[in-house]
Amino acid sequence: MCPKMRLTAFTDYSLRVLMYVAARPDRLVRIREMAAAYGISQNHLMKVVYELGRHGILETVRGRGGGIRLARPQEEIRIGDVVRFTEAGTALVECFGTGSECVIVGPCRLKGILNEAREAFLGVLDRYTLDDLVRGNRGLARSLKAA
Repeated sequence: MCPKMRLTAFTDYSLRVLMYVAARPDRLVRIREMAAAYGISQNHLMKVVYELGRHGILETVRGRGGGIRLARPQEEIRIGDVVRFTEAGTALVECFGTGSECVIVGPCRLKGILNEAREAFLGVLDRYTLDDLVRGNRGLARSLKAA
């Protein structure tokens, strides 16, 4: 059995928000509509949108008729960069974090191998942009419209 590689829900939601917004370049998007489309709590999405805004990926427009839009062209938003900042506080294994209590942390070679694997994973994601996920993806557009 192959182990599952798993990203946090925060990363998943961040990527979904970006795809939703990028699929609607002609208008501002509201958190309420994304929450309804994805079946995700508005509170969770508000946190996601806040962080994406803080990192200069989304722009928020307040007030009546407000909403969110991409802060820069979708061709410039690298998937690897998004995953890096959304997963920044997540240790792959205990010894990647602070205060490791692993008794073999000193002579263990696994940490180096896992770090290399993580960098390869992110390297693949760096080859793709938000534009790659959205442009010409009629199935995505239909799915989001149906939701």
